[in-house]
Amino acid sequence: MKRRTVLLTCLGAIFAGTMPAVAKDGLAAIKAAGKIRVALEFGRPPWGFKDDTLTPTGSDYETAVLLAKDLAVSLEIVEVTGPSRVPTLVSNRADVVISTFSITPERQKVIDFSVPYASAVQFVAAPRSLELKSQDDLTNKRIGVTRGTTGDTVLSKLSVPGIEIIRFDDESTNMTAFASGQVDIVVQEPAVINRVAQQNPAKKIEKKFVLAEFDVGIGLRKNDPSLKTYLDTWVRTHLKNGKLNEIYQEFQGAALSDKILAAGQ
Repeated sequence: MKRRTVLLTCLGAIFAGTMPAVAKDGLAAIKAAGKIRVALEFGRPPWGFKDDTLTPTGSDYETAVLLAKDLAVSLEIVEVTGPSRVPTLVSNRADVVISTFSITPERQKVIDFSVPYASAVQFVAAPRSLELKSQDDLTNKRIGVTRGTTGDTVLSKLSVPGIEIIRFDDESTNMTAFASGQVDIVVQEPAVINRVAQQNPAKKIEKKFVLAEFDVGIGLRKNDPSLKTYLDTWVRTHLKNGKLNEIYQEFQGAALSDKILAAGQ
């Protein structure tokens, strides 16, 4: 946890030292370029993934498509992994991040976020034979999680004796390790757990308990009020008219929470 905090702090310092400490106009830059560069991870179904024909899809991808359409610019996807989202943004390799980007105080020290457009729930999952009812039951257990995610952050803060956290660089590798028995417990979102459970019926995988729930926002660089204002207004507009909820329901199999929908009122 301390290493991650130091890394984010260093990234912020590097960014601050290489860019003028004046307000930027990212919105004008995007329109002038005629495209928006969106950092997105494709190893996180149903948020972002590629189908059998390798066509990009997922709720975050469709959110990015809608944003580019409303800006009247083309969409350029910058593929990232969970750990590379912040570095890609602060180094100006992307204009925004739309990639299950949970809004956390740690990240807000380095970057800004729009108002939440969705929320991500992190479940602890395991085979039915393994009884897990609370965090205390994770004592002396090996748990798979995707490196740099909010699930990783929460696990790292747990004061549970003997817990062994096995970190993987993307969701697909994490779930493959879980399905193959490299780890018996995994931290993941419900839609992904359900999919892997259906693909591996003999393992009798089930969700055990909620580890955490986080608001998800669009990430952008600090000190860019024009772009932040646009993104905040854009999110609220499409929460109110139902478009973001339609995208979420299509891929996540459930409606956005009342807390998220209230932001559009």
